[in-house]
Amino acid sequence: MRVSSAVLEVHVGTSSVFSVEGQQAVLPAWYTSRSQKKPYVTWLLDKEDADPFQILTYLDGAVKVEETELKSRVGFLYPVLTHNISVFINATREHDSGQYMCTVNVVDDVTSMGKNVGVINLTVLVLPATPTCQLHGNPTVGANVTLSCASEKGKPSPIYQWERAAPSLQVFFPPAQDQDRGTLKLTNLSLAMSGLYVCVARNRVGSAECSIVLEVHSTSSTAVIAGAVLGSLGALATIVVFARRVVGYRRKKRDGQEEAANEIKEDAVAPKPPSWARSPASDTISKTSTLSSIAGAREKSYGTRPPSDTASILTGSSPETVTQAFKNSMC
Repeated sequence: MRVSSAVLEVHVGTSSVFSVEGQQAVLPAWYTSRSQKKPYVTWLLDKEDADPFQILTYLDGAVKVEETELKSRVGFLYPVLTHNISVFINATREHDSGQYMCTVNVVDDVTSMGKNVGVINLTVLVLPATPTCQLHGNPTVGANVTLSCASEKGKPSPIYQWERAAPSLQVFFPPAQDQDRGTLKLTNLSLAMSGLYVCVARNRVGSAECSIVLEVHSTSSTAVIAGAVLGSLGALATIVVFARRVVGYRRKKRDGQEEAANEIKEDAVAPKPPSWARSPASDTISKTSTLSSIAGAREKSYGTRPPSDTASILTGSSPETVTQAFKNSMC
């Protein structure tokens, strides 16, 4: 009795699947076999930054979902016994991208090397996030500025296109515009270059945009405005400094006056009145009388003696003395 053998082979509908983030992805695969036995099916995910790991298996008629971040979002699309082993992934995320491999083994089936393995690459595309538009430089007449546009998210990486909106519609090209970096260089600005500039970030999934208003100023008006602002600030500062000095001077003067008044109250002694001012009136009269007596005595000592006195002097003198005295009196 000859044992029949069947050839087992895994087939895939495509080698690459693309899905948009948030949508469902289907990895189509099936196998061929003449055996009626239940297969053993394994799905693995191989990512560049990790070793391959199982995400889904079918063994002895039972489905097992492995403990991975895909657990709540992955499963077989059809019953496995139909030989269709396609899987679905719901609400795809960017890091679901990778190489998915399915392996099938069936009892009594003969397999050729590598024929029982199918490989599908999944790429989850991401719509560009709303970009951010910025202006770099001082938009004055004759100056140069750069407009930048950047989207934080997008797969594949978006390219950027700048254009000036209506009514002065204008499209820009290299080298003024760098579509990879999202920059637009505007040189030798003029007042006519003022307007609304729009940046569109685009990849194969879709697009998003942002805009910025460019307002070019003349140098003279800018200088006048800046000078007026600086002059106002300088005048205000001068007033503040002057007010502080006046307040400080008045405070210092007031403190000095208060300190001098306190020193007079504490250290000064009232002047004593003269002794004569305190003497009674009788004492004054006595002193006046004394002075009058002294003056009278002086007048008497120098005035003409009375005759009685002359006589008393001549008494008891010799005749010669009397004669001489008489002569002296006559002279």
